Amino acid sequence: MRSPTRPPLRTSNPALREDVFTATRLDEGRGTMTVNGTVNKTALLLILALFTATASWVLGTSGGPGIGGWAIGASLGGLAVAIATIVRPRWSPVTAPIYALLEGVVLGLVSMWFEASYQGIAIQAVALTFGVFGVMLVLYRTGAVKVTQRFRAGVLAATLGIAVVYLVSLVLGLFGIRVPFLNDASPLGILISLAIVAVAALNLVLDFDLIDRGARSGAPAYMEWYAAFGLLVTLVWLYLELLRLLARLRER
Repeated sequence: MRSPTRPPLRTSNPALREDVFTATRLDEGRGTMTVNGTVNKTALLLILALFTATASWVLGTSGGPGIGGWAIGASLGGLAVAIATIVRPRWSPVTAPIYALLEGVVLGLVSMWFEASYQGIAIQAVALTFGVFGVMLVLYRTGAVKVTQRFRAGVLAATLGIAVVYLVSLVLGLFGIRVPFLNDASPLGILISLAIVAVAALNLVLDFDLIDRGARSGAPAYMEWYAAFGLLVTLVWLYLELLRLLARLRER
């Protein structure tokens, strides 16, 4: 009798795609991936990001030269490192910490700019980010939110849709065309921002599920770094979207 087919590991986070775990399952033994190991490495990446975020905020506030250049350089560097990590997961023990440091620079400067216009907004966004993280983890662990194939497909479609809208908005912006509902504090703009935050939060559930299943599949230990990197990608996105949402609510 044929055993039931195991559902594939899927997530809308490109860093935590299923084939990365399955392709490395038979890797040479140097230990295997565990959930606790992934948690520890995620915490370390967050500490690294917090360190450079604090440093860039302080330097930026003091009027250090070339602040805009720092942000652009760190953004491009972070993108390059992220792509390298996704293409070569084996590099993640080195590239994941580098990504965290670069993203910390970006987050520190972006937070500083938002804080200059909306006092207290950065700490609110940080608190909400970890609050959402905690809530989604509880919902996942208790089974209140079940990760089914339909659930995965829905979150993936929504995430890709958001990516397309942002890409179109970026291209239009190069020609001086502004997309109002993505950049204003109208009721529609706030509703769309809330929807994007919700999709980012649901990505966390998919990440939790994939990490659990990756650990059960016996992925090699270095995949803990890769999984931590993927979680950081989602958390950075969630934090930035919460900043945008809070800014719009302040403008009302």
